[in-house]
Amino acid sequence: GAGRRPGGRRRTRSNGREARGRAAGGSAPPLEVGYHSFKDVAEIHSFRTSLLSWYDKSKRDLPWRRLVTTVSDLNKRAYSVWVSEIMLQQTQVATVIDYYNKWMQRWSTLQDLSKATLEEVNEMWSGLGYYSRGRRLHEGAQKVVSEFKGEMPKSAEELQKLLPGVGRYTAGAVASIAFGQVTGVVDGNVIRVLSRTRGIGADSTSPAVTEALWLLANTLVDPARPGDFNQAMMELGATVCTPKAPLCPECPAQPHCRAYRRVVLNHSCICFNPAGSAGSCSLCFPASQCWDGSLGVMNFPRKPVKKPPRVERTLTCVVERPTNAGGLEYFLVQRPSSGLLAGMWEFPCAFLETEVSEKEQKQILSDRLNSLLGRSTTPADLQHVGEVVHIFSHIHQTYRVYIHFLSEEPDAAAVKKEATETPSSSSRWVTKDGLHQSAVSTAMKKVRREGKQGTQRDQAAYPCANFITSSNRHKSSIGCWSIRFENFTINLKGPSLLILCDHTGQGNFQGRECCSLLHCGG
Repeated sequence: GAGRRPGGRRRTRSNGREARGRAAGGSAPPLEVGYHSFKDVAEIHSFRTSLLSWYDKSKRDLPWRRLVTTVSDLNKRAYSVWVSEIMLQQTQVATVIDYYNKWMQRWSTLQDLSKATLEEVNEMWSGLGYYSRGRRLHEGAQKVVSEFKGEMPKSAEELQKLLPGVGRYTAGAVASIAFGQVTGVVDGNVIRVLSRTRGIGADSTSPAVTEALWLLANTLVDPARPGDFNQAMMELGATVCTPKAPLCPECPAQPHCRAYRRVVLNHSCICFNPAGSAGSCSLCFPASQCWDGSLGVMNFPRKPVKKPPRVERTLTCVVERPTNAGGLEYFLVQRPSSGLLAGMWEFPCAFLETEVSEKEQKQILSDRLNSLLGRSTTPADLQHVGEVVHIFSHIHQTYRVYIHFLSEEPDAAAVKKEATETPSSSSRWVTKDGLHQSAVSTAMKKVRREGKQGTQRDQAAYPCANFITSSNRHKSSIGCWSIRFENFTINLKGPSLLILCDHTGQGNFQGRECCSLLHCGG
C-alpha cells in the first residue's frame, strides 16, 4: 500500500526523480498510485481516531468552544462560531480572545448586532486589523435579521451563497461546528497538515492543489463528529504541525505523515508520480524544486514567493488643543467608506507621491490642515517628531509624523460654532478617552505614541521651566502666562508649554520655524 516500507506487497515503477535519487546513493521507497491520498477506509478510520483522541486530551479551552458546548440554541451557536471564525482570519488566537469576549458581551445575538451602527462596530474592531471583516459581519447580521427572519442558513452551501464575507472555509466551519454538517474545512493550518501528511509539494495556492486539499478534507471528516474533527485539524496545525519547529514526536498524525517518513528514512525522492513521467503530477514537487534537507517536514507546504508590498509614504499630523477642563483634545478625520481602513478615524494625513524636502512636506500638510480646520495654519506651526512604519498585507507604509498644538482653548461660543460650521462632517475633536474609544487603526495608535514620545524628547532637551521666576513671567488678560527670556518666550496655558525659539535674539520670532512643542502633565 501507499507509504509501505521496502519489502511491501506492491511496488511501483519509478519516475525520473526517483532514478536520480538512487543514482545519488539514496534508497527510494516503494510508492504507488494514490500516494497523495489515503489507501483505504481503515487508514482513514485510524487517522480520525488518533486525531480525535489527541484533540479530546489536548485542545485549548477557548471561549467560542465553550459556547458551542453550553448553548442549545442552534442559531446563537452558529452566530458565536461565525464571529470567532471571522475574527480568527489572519489573526492569532491570543489576540482574538479578548476581542471576542467583549464583542459577545455587547452583542450576544444576531439581533443585537444588527441594531448596532457601523461606527460602533468599527470602534469595537479597532486594533484587530483587516477592518472589512467587522463591516461584513455587521452587514451579514442585518441581512439575516431582515431577509431570513433572524434564522441563520444551516448548510455550508447556503452560508457561502447568502452571507457577505463568508467564503468556503468559514461556511464549512460554521456548518460543521454549529449544525453538524459533514463537510471539511481548509484553512492555513489544515493546508499545512494535509500537505505534510500526504506529501503534497506543488504550489499550495494553485487551483489543482486547492481542490485536492478540499477533496482530502471532505474525505477525512468524521461523520460522527464533523465539528470536532475540523477543529482538531486546525488545532493540530496551530499547536503541533506548526510552520516552524513542528513537534513531530508529539503528532497524532505521524504514522500517516509522508513528510515525516521522508525525513526519517532519508529518501532521495519526493513522491511517486502517478502520471509516470517526471513533472507531470500536479501535486508533486516540481522538477525544478529541490528538497532542502535542513528544513525536513517544513519543505511542505510550498508557496510561491510573495510579491513584496508596495512602498508608500504618508504625512500625518497629531493636532492637539487644550480643553477648558485642563486636558487635551485631538483632531480626527474619518476615512472614506470604501477601500483600505474604510470608515476608520485617523489624524489628518496627506499621501506623499514623491520624496520631497521637509519644508515641502510642511507646506503640503499645512494646506491639508487649513482645509480641515477652517483656520490658518502655516508650515512654521508644524514640527516633525519622527517616523512610524506599519506593514499592511500589501503595503509597506511609512508615516512622517508631525505635531501641531493649538495653544488657545475653545470657548463656549467657539464650540457651538464648530458644531454647526464644521469644515467637514467627517472630522471631530475627541478627548484622550474618546481617542482610545474611537475606531482608530493600529497604525494611528503608533502615530500617536510617536507624537507623544517626540514631545517628551523635546522636553528633555529644553528643561527651561527650571528658570521661570516672578521677574520674567506675565499673565495676559485671557489667562495665558508668558515667560520671557533673552531670546525666546514661553506661553503657558493649561497643562502645555509652547516654546518659541527666536534664534535672532531680536524678539521678533523669525526663528519660529525651529520652535519646539513641549507637554507637561497633559
